[in-house]
Amino acid sequence: MFQRRTPFTKIGMMLFPSLSELEFMAPYGIFSYLPSTQIYRIAPTLEPIYSETGFPLIPNTSFKEVPELDVLFVPGGSGVTAKLEDAEFLRFLQLQGERARYVTSICSGSLLLAAATLLRGHRATTDWSSLALLSMFGAEPVADRIVVDRNRITASSLTDGLALGSAIARKLLGDAIAQEAQLRLDYHPTLFTDGFPESLPSETFARVRAEQQTLSRARLQIIRRITSTV
Repeated sequence: MFQRRTPFTKIGMMLFPSLSELEFMAPYGIFSYLPSTQIYRIAPTLEPIYSETGFPLIPNTSFKEVPELDVLFVPGGSGVTAKLEDAEFLRFLQLQGERARYVTSICSGSLLLAAATLLRGHRATTDWSSLALLSMFGAEPVADRIVVDRNRITASSLTDGLALGSAIARKLLGDAIAQEAQLRLDYHPTLFTDGFPESLPSETFARVRAEQQTLSRARLQIIRRITSTV
């Protein structure tokens, strides 16, 4: 009998030379814990991409292979400057962004969204040194950590990567799933009112704690084994 498959949430994360790996990896960490989610690391080809510190990142999807995305994500970094003049790259962003459910960025990545006409008429943020530049593309600059305007979600700095990933996760899959992803990364944002994960809904905390206890027991056995030989 034919069984209908649960549709995957498709998140496309852009790669380009001299991006900031921290701005890429923090949201990636949140996304990787979301159920029924496929992450596309996108570049023109599948050749390795090197961050601004020389860290290698491997694309898994070329421009020609990208499906219609639920989320388009663009990191920042020193490499943004060159990409502002890359017509092929900006055209790709424009085409994907026009169809995506959510168009997102962190730090100077919003300049690339703006250059691709995706922030025109939208409130958005970026790093403090580039904030005024957004208005040159028809966007409304906002000096805030995370700015949500309709389906545009932008974050101001690399330290906001986990918060941005969490905000996107909540939009896609709701509070409970986002909170589970945060807990798995030991990320305790202000939504944990007393600063501890125990303040989460009891079923969420219990589910993740059970998984962590299994991991802790396995680690304990290994540690006991290796320390007993010392």
